[in-house]
Formats: sequence, C-alpha cells, structure tokens
Amino acid sequence: MIVLALLLAAGVPDADIARAVTQVEKQVVEVRRDIHEHPELGNRELRTGALVRDRLRALGLEVRYPVAKTGVVGLLRGGAPGPTVALRADLDALPIDERNEVSYRSRTPGVKHACGHDAHTAMLLGAAQVLSSFKDRLPGNVLFLFQPAEEGPPEGEKGGALLVLEEGALSPPPITAIFALHVSPLLDVGRVGWCEGPIFASSDRFTIEVQGRKTHGAYPHTGLDPVPVAAELVLALQTIASREIDAQQPKVITIGSIHGGNRNNIIAESVVLEGTLRALDRDVRRELRERLERTVRGVAEAHGTTAEVRYGPGHPATVNDASLARAMVPALERALGRERVVAVRPEMGAEDFAEYALQIPALYLRLGTRNEARGITAMVHTALFDIDEDALPIGVRTLVTLAWEALLRGGRPVDAVK
Repeated sequence: MIVLALLLAAGVPDADIARAVTQVEKQVVEVRRDIHEHPELGNRELRTGALVRDRLRALGLEVRYPVAKTGVVGLLRGGAPGPTVALRADLDALPIDERNEVSYRSRTPGVKHACGHDAHTAMLLGAAQVLSSFKDRLPGNVLFLFQPAEEGPPEGEKGGALLVLEEGALSPPPITAIFALHVSPLLDVGRVGWCEGPIFASSDRFTIEVQGRKTHGAYPHTGLDPVPVAAELVLALQTIASREIDAQQPKVITIGSIHGGNRNNIIAESVVLEGTLRALDRDVRRELRERLERTVRGVAEAHGTTAEVRYGPGHPATVNDASLARAMVPALERALGRERVVAVRPEMGAEDFAEYALQIPALYLRLGTRNEARGITAMVHTALFDIDEDALPIGVRTLVTLAWEALLRGGRPVDAVK
C-alpha cells in the first residue's frame, strides 16, 4: 500500500507524455496512411499484421504472432512491479470502394478502411512507442492487442474477439482493465466522448428465406409468389420496434438487402432478406429475436408458405464499467483539457470489443474526427469516409494516459483504491 500511495502521489507524467506524443505524431500519420493505402479484409490482414509485428519487435516488446489468424499481441513489461492493463485496436477494412481523392487512397479495388481501423492501429502503435520510451518508470505492464476481423470473419471461419479469447491471447498475465477507442464523425476533432454503461448496441445479423413456387409471371395463381410475402414482412417487422417494445428502449430493426428471382416474367422460387437487430438492453435484444421469429412465421403462414430465420454471428452491447469510467475521466480531463472530454449518449453501432467487456473491466471511448470546415463529415462504412488526422495525436495521448492512470491505481477503479 505504501508503494501504491507513492505512485499515486507521483501521478501520471502528463508533460512528458505530451512531449513524447509530439515526437511520434508524424510517424503515426505516416503509418495510418500506409495502412489506408493497403486495406485488408477480416482474417486476411497479412501485410498489416506483419507491419505491426515488426514494429512491436523493434520496440523490444514480447510479441506473439499470429494471434486469431492474423493478429498481434505485444507485451511491454514496466520497470516497476504492478498489474497488467490492455489496449486494443482492430486491423480489418471493409468491402467498400474508396471515393476520396486523396494521396493515400486505397490501392485495392473494392476494399477500404471505411471504419477507421487504420487510425486505430496507427494510434496504438504510437502509444506503444510512447510507453516503451518510459519503460523503466512504468508501474506495471501493458498488453497491446491488435485484433483481426472486428467487422466479422468470412463465412464459415472463426475470428475476431471471440477467437482472441478462445486462444487465451490475453493471458498470462491476467488483465485487470482493457481500453479502446473508436473514431467518430459525430464528434468534432479534438473531443473524446465517454459514458457509463452501454456505449454501443448489441448486434444480431439475421437472414429470412421465404419459400415460393416457381411459375410463369403471367399465371401467378399456378405458383406461389414469395415477393409480396417479403414485402409484407419488411413492413410488419417495423411494427415490432414501433409498437411492440417499450418506446423508451432504444432498438433498431433494419432490412439491408432483398434478393429473389432471376427474370421479369418468372415467379421467384424464394426471396432472401438480410438484416440486423440492435439493442442496448439484454432483455430487449432477446425480445427482438423472439418477436421477429413469431412475425415471420405468422406472415408466411397467412400466405400459405413457410419462411426460415437464421442468425449469423452476433455480439452483446458494449458496456463500459461505471467505476472504471469515473476513475479515468478526471485523468483525461487533466491531460486533454476539461472542455475536450465530453459525456455522450450510446449509439446503435456495434463492436465485438463487447466480448472483452463481458470478462474484464472495460472502457470504450469515442474519438472525434469530424471537421466541417474541411468537409470531413461522412459517416463510417461509406465510400467517402475519412478522418481529420489532427485527431491522431489526441488518440495516442488518450491511450497512453488511460494505461498509465490504470496502472497507478493498481488496475482498479478509483472506488477500490483506499
């Protein structure tokens, strides 16, 4: 307890961290642009994983590679005894065309870092470089997790956070807290958003296949047309969110694609609808699934056909540990300025970081990257998405501050440090 009290009294070396971040800022931008030019899809991040591996080894970290197919884990052992905290970034891009005319535009047709994982990886590498420079003063260990396939692995493959956990990549030593951040075009550059409890929603991918009976389009009575059944389902499913579940509970039902038929004058044999369910509350998530299945069965039966519901990979809501959030916010306000650290409301996007938060006290933050003056306003998962790179050093400083503050507190929230 005496050692802990002395460490807490010494505090986080904010001024030293600020200077060190300035020294790596240019390199972080270069790495982000390099990764952006060479995007790779989930479980295929071979170049990106190798880049991260080599840079961590150059810093003298203990490196495990590959992890969860193409990921990397680096362990920095501090000069003073203490707990281990984790910082996580994701590596994968999305199957989206790049439409931004920038010098670092994607060189891979149909693949783009449209969710900012290039920035996440570059910032975490920057944090590793800064923390390594203070290795002898570090009161504990920091584990750097570079995770593949956050957007989901290819069909039929394992991947993402669940595979990281299955492989035991976060132990030993035991992790006492885990942190991450996500770029956000909903926050102005320079701001960091936080909240207690859920910050992102659960996510359940579903597929509905409506059966029909093929025939000539001029004689629909001789077959069974699944297209109007599918159309009715699209409308019927919306009433689940608007009429069947408490209006004060956030939830989303989205149909993202409909496929059926192969010619204008032929009744389709089947129609396939794909969509997503989102919720912040565990019970609402369960209700959405139950009511969706009931509605699909009922509509199909009313039309004299059948429909099957299948679920793909899903994740629970990403829930921030309330005590950990309360412990870290004052440190961020001290490091970044009180006006830059803002409370935010949960969003209905989703993150497989949620899987770590089920097992380890976790804090997930949003990093503002919006700059209307420069026209940087496009949402994630779009062809025009980009970030204001002035956010990158802020993200590095945020990650370093979180790690150091948590180590000073023995990896425990402030309420537990007495």
